[in-house]
Amino acid sequence: MDDALAELLAHVVSLPDHEQVCVLDADGRVLAQDVVSALQVPPQDNSAVDGYAVRCADLVAGVALPVSQRLAAGSSGQSLKAMTLARIFTGASIAPDADAVVMQENCTVQDDGAVRVDAPVQLGQNIRLSGEDVTKGAVILSKGERLTPASLGLAASIGMHVLSVVRRPRVALFSTGDELVMPGDVAPQDMPPGAIYNSNRFFLQTLLKRLGCEVTDLGIVPDNCAATIAALRAASQNHDLILTSGGVSVGEEDHIKSAVQALGHLDLWQVAMKPGKPFAYGWVGQGSALAGGDTSEAGAHFIGLPGNPVSSFVTFLLLVRPFLLKLQGGHTFAHQSIAAQANFTRTRADKRREFLRVRRNATGALELFPNQGSGVLTSVVWGDGLVDNPAGQTIKSGDVVRFIPFAEVLS
Repeated sequence: MDDALAELLAHVVSLPDHEQVCVLDADGRVLAQDVVSALQVPPQDNSAVDGYAVRCADLVAGVALPVSQRLAAGSSGQSLKAMTLARIFTGASIAPDADAVVMQENCTVQDDGAVRVDAPVQLGQNIRLSGEDVTKGAVILSKGERLTPASLGLAASIGMHVLSVVRRPRVALFSTGDELVMPGDVAPQDMPPGAIYNSNRFFLQTLLKRLGCEVTDLGIVPDNCAATIAALRAASQNHDLILTSGGVSVGEEDHIKSAVQALGHLDLWQVAMKPGKPFAYGWVGQGSALAGGDTSEAGAHFIGLPGNPVSSFVTFLLLVRPFLLKLQGGHTFAHQSIAAQANFTRTRADKRREFLRVRRNATGALELFPNQGSGVLTSVVWGDGLVDNPAGQTIKSGDVVRFIPFAEVLS
């Protein structure tokens, strides 16, 4: 699978088109240029607590000092007079000449309003220095970074209201299979023999939208070569990627391979992973994405996913997601795994690299879903991640395994 992913990413040229979007609408988008701060954050030294700004040299144990000014957030103070202190609130700018802030819990206010400091004070305590978060001229967010709620808040903190991002990938999505029925078209009790509801369409469209894609849903294409060619030809116009589900196996009713080859070329066919072996990548149309530039005129990338739901789900997370992130100019693609302890035994090794559906128990160890079949969609609803198990390897309870949390690959 690592070789397949490297091959897949080698064919990706990032989309050249950029657009300006409001910061409030930029979650999940990929930055097209660095974000540079035009100011310091915080802009001035300010108080980290509610309390009293003091000059440390004026403090004498047991001696109360009068309050000479009051400093609230958004106000600016005068120079602190000798042998006085200033009432100050969180976020307020430090009065000139003050060199520490004492939190109010460590002070006693006397009847005459004077304040006695009851705890030792160090120079600079409870003062947030100008620029300690962001310095003027610093790159706070880098080109290729995928924006998160926290990074949007950081952009806003330096006054940004719009950001330059890579445009959304345009993805055409369709399923193949005469057995597929859309939920709502036929009631469960009226389903004909051999028919199944099209579940893949729902999670694939949702995953695409989570990755910032504009999705054109082309529905279900019949199992014949002419219909498949017509659907691919239409989808290659004004789309960056054609994503299909089903029809990429080796049966007589699987027409994707011949249809793609009739219109373009296939570069990748089948991957040694379980679930997910029937996976295809190619190009529909003239030329190749490696020529660079806007691909909408020349054709579109093609990725064919397996029809079995779990296979389709897993291959999307591990192969399609990195592809789409790079297409948007992202600089982080591959999933990250963490070490975790198995609380199950798997005595039969597979010749393919396996991705087992698991979830963490109360101790943090991993439990295995009992049915690892590629059609058992309940396993990914029950689970909270995948065990990445190398080919030919068994697992004993207590072994340390590689765990990929769904939280890592579903955002």
